[in-house]
Amino acid sequence: MLELLKSSLENAPVVKFQDYDYFVFSIADGIPSIDTGLFTEVVDAIHSKIEGQYDKIVTAEAMGIHLAAGLSLKTGKPFTIIRKRKYGLPDETEFEQVTGYSSRKMYINGLNRGDRVVLVDDLISTGGTLIGILRALSQIGVEVVDTVIVIDKGTGRAKVEEKFGIKVKTLVGIDVADGHVHVRKD
Repeated sequence: MLELLKSSLENAPVVKFQDYDYFVFSIADGIPSIDTGLFTEVVDAIHSKIEGQYDKIVTAEAMGIHLAAGLSLKTGKPFTIIRKRKYGLPDETEFEQVTGYSSRKMYINGLNRGDRVVLVDDLISTGGTLIGILRALSQIGVEVVDTVIVIDKGTGRAKVEEKFGIKVKTLVGIDVADGHVHVRKD
């Protein structure tokens, strides 16, 4: 199961970004091009993990967009993108995103109190992005029905689960060591 995903990860190059080991992977970076077989495998796996009734799919800019779009086409549910740019629309919600290698403000538009959403993204590492999103969605009054992330790397998943008392579902867990991606045998 998920053989294309696992194989692609194991063959992903690793580069240094400051003091951070960053793996370059098509689903998470769009580099190289995203193979349709891999993309279909990932979207189908995300869909199979979702439990509960929801109104919308939510993702963060940028590398969750294609995942949300694929899931939207599969389910017929609309999707909303949490953006890195301020638009100044009424009811726009601003929050801080802090990752292992950067921090920035992000902006939520198009979600309202009582919306029931599924949150999808490509990667959880430190948990900073997801913590910011979950905190902001809670302040708006949006109910997160389920959360599915493609790749679990680092300690962020446990941090988010403990902080919010939710289950963060992932497709694969990885470690990056000695210049290589190693898929965990969970």
